[in-house]
Amino acid sequence: MPLRIPDRLPAIDILKHENIFVMDNTRAHTQDIRPLKIVILNLMPLKITTETDLIRLLSNTPLQLEISFMKLKSHTPKNTPIEHMMLFYKDFEVLKKQNFDGMIITGAPIEQLDFHEVTYWDEMSTIFEWAKTHVTSTLYICWAAQAGLFYHYGIPKYPLEKKMFGVFHQQPVDPLLPIFRGFDDNFAMPHSRHTEIHREDIAANDKLKIIAESPESGVSIVMAREGREFFITGHLEYAPYTLDKEYRRDKDIRDDVKVPVNYYKDDNPDNPPLVTWRAHANLFYSNWINYYVYQATPYNIDDIK
Repeated sequence: MPLRIPDRLPAIDILKHENIFVMDNTRAHTQDIRPLKIVILNLMPLKITTETDLIRLLSNTPLQLEISFMKLKSHTPKNTPIEHMMLFYKDFEVLKKQNFDGMIITGAPIEQLDFHEVTYWDEMSTIFEWAKTHVTSTLYICWAAQAGLFYHYGIPKYPLEKKMFGVFHQQPVDPLLPIFRGFDDNFAMPHSRHTEIHREDIAANDKLKIIAESPESGVSIVMAREGREFFITGHLEYAPYTLDKEYRRDKDIRDDVKVPVNYYKDDNPDNPPLVTWRAHANLFYSNWINYYVYQATPYNIDDIK
């Protein structure tokens, strides 16, 4: 898919080496096409890695997408050069004047904090509220999924006794939903989290629909507002070695780090990872763009409400 992304974004060169077609803004302006506008609020510490992971998945449809990156005014990232943030990211205060066909809000390494203890919770709440009327469909990932469910629907999160860490098989609850077109009877999803949501809390709210879950990792995808909101508790966007890097980083700091489940060949960290989620990850994002963004959004983007 021709992706319109900012000139000189590091992901461009990375993805071209993977034979993925991306188009910078300079070339895109020569095409007379109304692109779908997608905004990504990237809260992950390693911004460039997350940018690349998401753009890789968004590249798999024939539709043209224009990607923008949003940042918070109330939070300054510590692990990304300020020059990168200034060049490629815009404050919510600037982007809030626009409408977007789709939005992705990533996880953040703050899940063990109470929501109201998060220093930028007020700004996040404002963005959550804004997205309801300025975005056709929003994906909330990991911490953002828990935060979005709490803000919009009052769903609490709960601490886990041990980290949910590894790759777990999920079952679509309603396989006829367009988001699951082309899916097999189950699919794999990486998880890396210390908290969870409970099925009974979701089931008690008639505005929410559990659409995928696992006997091991619990509720994995919740849908609301007929697909205008998806809450994903895992990380379909993860690259093959992301869990490996997390495991080795934490193992160097602590002695109680467990090997990620169902991840390495023969569950042996001396072996390379077995990538079992990539095909369904691409299909999920393609289905989201096609059925819940492209086919649901008005041609005049100002008509989104």
